[in-house]
Amino acid sequence: MQNAGMAALGLDWRYLAFAVRPEELAAALQGARAMRFVGVNLTVPHKLLAMTLVDELDESAKRWGAVNTVCFEARDSRGAWQPLGQSAEPPAGEVRARGFNTDADALARALREDLAVEFTGARVLLLGAGGAGRTAALKLASDGAAHLWLVNRTASKAAALAQEIRERFPAAGVTAGYPDTEVDLALNATSLGLQPGDPLPLDEHKFNLARARAVYDLVYRPAETPLLRAARAAGCRTANGLGMLLYQGAKALELWSGQPAPVAVMRRALEQEVYGR
Repeated sequence: MQNAGMAALGLDWRYLAFAVRPEELAAALQGARAMRFVGVNLTVPHKLLAMTLVDELDESAKRWGAVNTVCFEARDSRGAWQPLGQSAEPPAGEVRARGFNTDADALARALREDLAVEFTGARVLLLGAGGAGRTAALKLASDGAAHLWLVNRTASKAAALAQEIRERFPAAGVTAGYPDTEVDLALNATSLGLQPGDPLPLDEHKFNLARARAVYDLVYRPAETPLLRAARAAGCRTANGLGMLLYQGAKALELWSGQPAPVAVMRRALEQEVYGR
C-alpha cells in the first residue's frame, strides 16, 4: 500500500517492515532517527509505549492517547521544525521524533463508509482496552456516542478506561462489562482473530451477536475472521479493518510527504495484497 502510494507520488522512498521487541523500541526509533528515516508507523504492541519515547506529541496523539505514526523533523533555515520528507536538503543539525495518531479519524471514516455507522448517538460494545481499543473508545466518546460497554481480558484495564472516559467525556455513558440490550455496533479491537484457531473475542454466553446491528473487526487478515463469520451468520452487517488501515496509512503518507495521498492507488494495492484481486 505505502510503496504503491510513494511510487505514485514519484518519491524515491521505500516502506519496509521490521520486527521490534517492546524493550528495543527506544533503540529502534533512535536508529531510524540516526539513519534519517522520514518516519515510521507503529503497530501492536508499541502504540502506548511510544507516547513516552518521542520528543514531541502532536495534538492527535495527546487526545487519543497512542502513537501509530512518527515523523522525523529538523529545523529549516528559519529555525522552524520541518518534516525530513519535505526538506530539500539533508538535515545538518538536531533531528526530533514527533508522534501522531492517525487511527482515530481513520476508524470513524471507515465505519461511516463500510457500515453506515455514525458515532453520534451510537451504542457500542467495544472489545479490547489496549492501544487500539483505547483510541477507539476515546474517539467514540468524543464524537458523541450515547453509551459504551468496555470488555477486556484484564477487567481492571476496562474499568480504568471507563473512568477516564467519565472524566474526559462526561456526556458519554460508559460501563465496564457486557450490555444487556441491543447495540448499534460491536467492535473488536483485540488481536484475537489474527491467528488460526483463535477463539472469539467475546463471551457468547454474555452477549449474543444477534443483538448487534453491525460488527467491525480491526483485524483485516484473514479477510473474514471467526467473529465476522459468526456475525454474518447472526444477520449482522459486517466489515473488517481494511478501510481503517487504508485511511490511517494515507494520512501518515501525507504527514511525511506533505502531498495528498493517492488513496485509490493505495486501496488497489491493499486489496490485491489482502484479497488477491
